[in-house]
Amino acid sequence: MSYRKVNYEEVDQVSSAMHFLSDPLETEQVGVTVARCDPGWNSKPHDHTDNEHEEVYVLIEGAATVVIDDEPVAMETGDALWIPPASTRQIRNGDEESAFVLVSAPSIGDDDGDEWLLSGFAG
Repeated sequence: MSYRKVNYEEVDQVSSAMHFLSDPLETEQVGVTVARCDPGWNSKPHDHTDNEHEEVYVLIEGAATVVIDDEPVAMETGDALWIPPASTRQIRNGDEESAFVLVSAPSIGDDDGDEWLLSGFAG
């Protein structure tokens, strides 16, 4: 089989919001998480300095604030936010449920010499 499929609702929820999909999808270079955030929910502030993963947060439902290095960034449905590995980030949800797709991957051109080839990438 050349693909793997999983429904995030069938993946155990962590921290009362996060559905980590990388393990059930057996991904090798990308992390994918769906976060369904209850009203008033806040994630734990963290960074990815240790694993050098950059992240993109895509808000697919609702409104929320993502705090990057102590700077609040207001987000609404359809917004995408890139976050570098060393920056501290935290999701702070408002008064209504919101939903994010969070994507993480090693920075392009990591020190190990393996660069991702992006020419011809259609996506």
